[in-house]
Amino acid sequence: MYGSCTGLRPAGTAVAVCVAFLLSGCSGDGDGDGGAPVVGQRAEANGSYWVDPDGTAARQVAAYEKDGDQEKAGLIRKIAEQPAGEWIGPDAPTVEARRVTEAAAKADRYALLVLYNIPHRDCGQFSKGGAADANAYRAWVDGVARGIGDRQATVILEPDALLHLVDGCTPQEHHDERYDLLSSAVERLKRQPATQVYIDAGNAGWQSPEALHEPLRRAGIEKADGFSLNVSNFLTTAVSTEFGKRLSAKVGNKPFVIDTSRNGNGPYEGGDPAETWCNPPGRALGEPPTTETGDESVDAYLWIKRPGESDGDCNGGPRAGDWWPEYALGLARATK
Repeated sequence: MYGSCTGLRPAGTAVAVCVAFLLSGCSGDGDGDGGAPVVGQRAEANGSYWVDPDGTAARQVAAYEKDGDQEKAGLIRKIAEQPAGEWIGPDAPTVEARRVTEAAAKADRYALLVLYNIPHRDCGQFSKGGAADANAYRAWVDGVARGIGDRQATVILEPDALLHLVDGCTPQEHHDERYDLLSSAVERLKRQPATQVYIDAGNAGWQSPEALHEPLRRAGIEKADGFSLNVSNFLTTAVSTEFGKRLSAKVGNKPFVIDTSRNGNGPYEGGDPAETWCNPPGRALGEPPTTETGDESVDAYLWIKRPGESDGDCNGGPRAGDWWPEYALGLARATK
């Protein structure tokens, strides 16, 4: 998901602590149990999601301020002040999920988690990898679920995984297993009382709703809270909303969330059409994360992709997922 020929992409001081404290509402003394279950409910305010006070962008702000570069610090603060997805790594899912959800609970906020570890991930491209096999993946998901516990969490499930089945990128021999893994992951995560699950459904430029509704059914959309769109992509919120509503109508009117992290200027239309998804120039931050979308079909605008992290070693970028300060500054400067 950090690099994909089909147009998707990704999946890190005192000043930062102050930023997170102000945004998270001065709570911080919760006991970590996450409060009452919120299944099927929206978070209640624009500041619903947790901001990591030690995220990569926050550390970059601190570094620029230490160097006396207030202009760059102010630009990166546009990223550091906003909640972004926490991409759970392959090695310690329970520890990572617990760390994030406990920190979010203490701030009376939701955790936003991204699960991106499906076997045969990204068809061997920039973000190739994933769990060794089906059993390893099931154990990993179980670890994430145990780390979440009964705390409030929104989970974006496996960017690209479903769409690579639909577009044929993932070999046919892996299809049945992947559908089973996605459906099983939904079921396992939904056993947690305060966890919302959104199955990734690609973006409006990839496949049609007609091609997606049956795959979403096989992946467990009926048990999920909805689906996600535009992860790591640049399509406008308006285009994504229109596409999402057409797809929603085919899957029981399930709501959806939209990744607005880098869609402020829409998609890039220059250069090699095969690389418009990968670190394109001139892009901008999109709408800040919020659950107040003004549209009952859209549960939230979220920054699922972490702005400033590379899509892959293309267009001058470092490897997929690495922090790229120059690109982050470009996103911030272009933001209206």
